[in-house]
Amino acid sequence: MSTFLKLSACLLAAALSGHVTAQTPVKVESAWARATVQGQKATGAFMKLTAPQTTRLVAVTTPVAGVAEIHEMKMDGGVMKMRAMPVLDLPANQAVELKPGSYHLMLMDLKAPLMKDSSVALTLVFKDAKGVESKQQVSVPVNTAMPAEHSHGDHKH
Repeated sequence: MSTFLKLSACLLAAALSGHVTAQTPVKVESAWARATVQGQKATGAFMKLTAPQTTRLVAVTTPVAGVAEIHEMKMDGGVMKMRAMPVLDLPANQAVELKPGSYHLMLMDLKAPLMKDSSVALTLVFKDAKGVESKQQVSVPVNTAMPAEHSHGDHKH
């Protein structure tokens, strides 16, 4: 379904329910979650987010994990450190990439292993510049490694 048709359907549904919102969904691209093995209690989820207006990712929830958080990995004094972040700023019309070794969603206290070729339901919670909160549901495929669409093509590093 085209973006125009999705937006039209959302606006029609909102109008029929008695309230119209101008909130446009954040574009979610190249989403994936890393598969786990038996006994592994945490993994990461990754994607590219593009907001049509300045907004913030303020939370994430999923039925597959007891805890889901926004995290950042970065070098600090020669040591790679990971920390939870209360929010992730999404500048208007600028893609923010959540990827291994950088910003990502951390899924902890997993209730079962995440198997390759399955999918994970995530609810992303956003707050716009006016403080209006919106939720967006996404289904994320589970892979053992970053999908080829994320790679840098044929050049070598």
